[in-house]
Amino acid sequence: MRAIRCNQYGPPESLVVENLPELEAPAGHVVIDVKAAAVNFPDVLIIENKYQFKPPLPFTPGSEVAGIVRTVGAGVTQFKPGSRVVAFTGQGGFAEQAIAPAAACVPLADGVDFELAAAFTLAYGTSHHAVVDRGALQAGETMLVLGAAGGVGLAAVEIGKALGARVIAAASSDEKLAICVKHGADATINYSTEDLCERIKALTDGKGPDVIYDPVGGVYAEPAFRSIGWRGRYLVVGFANGEIPKLPLNLTLLKGASLVGVFWGDFARREPQHNHAAFQQMTQWIGAGKLKPYVSARYPLEETGRALRDMAERRVIGKVVITP
Repeated sequence: MRAIRCNQYGPPESLVVENLPELEAPAGHVVIDVKAAAVNFPDVLIIENKYQFKPPLPFTPGSEVAGIVRTVGAGVTQFKPGSRVVAFTGQGGFAEQAIAPAAACVPLADGVDFELAAAFTLAYGTSHHAVVDRGALQAGETMLVLGAAGGVGLAAVEIGKALGARVIAAASSDEKLAICVKHGADATINYSTEDLCERIKALTDGKGPDVIYDPVGGVYAEPAFRSIGWRGRYLVVGFANGEIPKLPLNLTLLKGASLVGVFWGDFARREPQHNHAAFQQMTQWIGAGKLKPYVSARYPLEETGRALRDMAERRVIGKVVITP
């Protein structure tokens, strides 16, 4: 079977396609024929050795897949060959076959598109954990979403609206902001052309947002945090900007505000029952039309490097997928 391989840490262009032996399912695991694998920003960081998760070389990147179960390992009873599933694999997703723990697989109904399913798990899992669990966003409150046109950003916009909050989307272009409005954003900020602090102040009548969702980091973090409302919750989701910001801690004192870390992968591992409940709620929201994963581009396996380069250079809107 064909797979993308990272044989040495480096940029997306260093990835290669190799032919590998067909996979065998260990006990408690399944082998999936991959129909779609979502691209996420951590995939870029992992191949460059800049992420907290560091798989040994060589490895196949890609953590989020949807497809059909090929074989099952000993002890697996909830799935059988032919079952449609979506799975969070951690690694190994950018390939024609992937291995996943059976416990990390979710059954997929016949009518659900593989590409949309692959685009859902990490982005919406992360954003639900951030907004609902860590941020405790309430109906009637205001949430600012930085990097709002990315996969996790759009998910946060939709989840905020499903909760009954007012959502302000911030992104780097009018094209990206137009997508955010289609997904429910009430107001927008183009931080490439507008002063972030002044625009936040104008859109919140000087009160500041109750919750700030930040998957970007870098230069936007401090001006955003300076603008947060009283008892605000600042959600530290990631650092797509490439720079980990250093915030003056006196700002938390002056605003009675909280800096809140968000790490969905460990949450899902440590608190599986709470994670399962979150996905049950989101499944209901999907049925009600409140959540609509947006896949903006599809790449064949051979163009995985280009997909990751587009992600690294922030050209991606919503989610993109690899289709082996």
